[in-house]
Formats: sequence, C-alpha cells, structure tokens
Amino acid sequence: MIHETAAKVKAEDAMNSELKRMIDEASRVVVFTGAGISTESGIPDFRSPGGLWTKMAPIDFNDFLRSAELRREAWRRKFEIDKTVQQADPNKGHMAIAKLVDMGIVAHVITQNIDNLHQNSGVPPEKVIELHGNGTYAKCLDCGERYELADVRVMFDETGECPECRSCGGFIKSATISFGQAMPEEEMRRAEDAALACVLFVAIGSSLQVFPAAGFPIIAKRNGARLVILNREPTDLDSIADLVIHGEIGPTLAPIAMLN
Repeated sequence: MIHETAAKVKAEDAMNSELKRMIDEASRVVVFTGAGISTESGIPDFRSPGGLWTKMAPIDFNDFLRSAELRREAWRRKFEIDKTVQQADPNKGHMAIAKLVDMGIVAHVITQNIDNLHQNSGVPPEKVIELHGNGTYAKCLDCGERYELADVRVMFDETGECPECRSCGGFIKSATISFGQAMPEEEMRRAEDAALACVLFVAIGSSLQVFPAAGFPIIAKRNGARLVILNREPTDLDSIADLVIHGEIGPTLAPIAMLN
C-alpha cells in the first residue's frame, strides 16, 4: 500500500510537471472552465446528484416568456440560489488563472460558469468569454438595459410579479442563458476565434458534455493546438487530449502560477 501511494504521488507530480512545461512553452494559451472550478469555492455543481438543479430545476426560456406564474417562480428560485452563490469567493484555481492572465500567458478565459468569480479574481472582464451569461446582474430581454439584482429584488418584493423594464416595459431576466434561449452570438464567435488562435487549450473542471460549449476543445485540437484536460472525473474527450489530469484544480494550478 505504501509503495502504491508513493507511485501514485510520483505519477501525479510527473503530470503536473508536464502541465507546467506545456504552459511555459506555449506562446498562446486559452483556458476553458466549467462548474468544477467553482465547487472548490463552495458552489454546488448544479447538475450533480443532490445539486441545486435536483431541488430547483431550471425553467425553460419559452416557459418564462409565456407564463407570468413561471416568471415569478424563476425569480423566486434565483433569489434562493443566490443565498449560496453570492457567498462564494475565488479559490486558488481562479487566482492561479488570474495570475497567468496577468503574466500574459493566458490570452482568454472561456467559461461555462455564471458566477463572475473569474472577474472577481482579477481577470479583466474583456479577457473573460461567458458562454452561458452572468448571474450577478439582470437585463431587459427587449432593450438590453442592465439592472442590479438588489434593485430587482426590491421591485419583485413590492409587487410579487416579474419585474418589468422601466424604459420599455419588457421582461427583466437574470443575465444568464436559459434552456431554450439562443446562445450569445458575440461570445460564441469570440470563443471560436480564441480556440482557433491558441496553441494550448486547457479545459478545467468541465465534464465536456454540454454542447455547443464543449465543442471548443475539439475546435482547438483539430486546428493543431495541444489539449489538456484537468478534471476530477473522466470526460468524453479524454481520449483526444495530449494530457489528462484527474485531480483537484486549485492544488494543481497554484504551484504552476507560483502562488504563495
């Protein structure tokens, strides 16, 4: 047992060293993150058994539009979920990525997450490509006016109804991409451009099962980039990756970014 443990540690060290070498040698790195990086900040993986979606399944976008009752329910669930999400702070994984961005090593961070933790860790907003939107504010679905959640909460509590835009009367919705809602064209274009321009694509904390987002590692790989997958569990794309590390994200990335 002692020999098996020592061999496992040695193998993990070798893979971590290889990841550092690949990052050091790459002229342009793109990082892609999923829910797994945020679970280390205490945000539950929504899709896992026992996750928040098992208790509060997301409401389809078309149902949100057609039903006043479901719009009210969507906001009730949003405020309930935020009791957990808003307490989260960036962890070592986020901070390591932020440092690599600051050092000019990582060009862009493509993320499936909606928690704003990459920005909170210090990554400039223009470097973050949010495929599924951002849950820390709201927007009017018609004119696009931005609303802060605290203001929306006041409006919701006053009427008990889905808030309507002061400017145009449209529905106000969390600035996330719901099931049934079109993916954001600009962010999808930027993500594809980033994937095609990189020489190293590092997918972190994602099951790589949700498309079209999970297609970006494939795009990068087919264009000649090397692909690294860092995730606690195996993914469907492990077989095409140049390096696969099954481990904790923060402890793996912190030494590479030389965090104290």
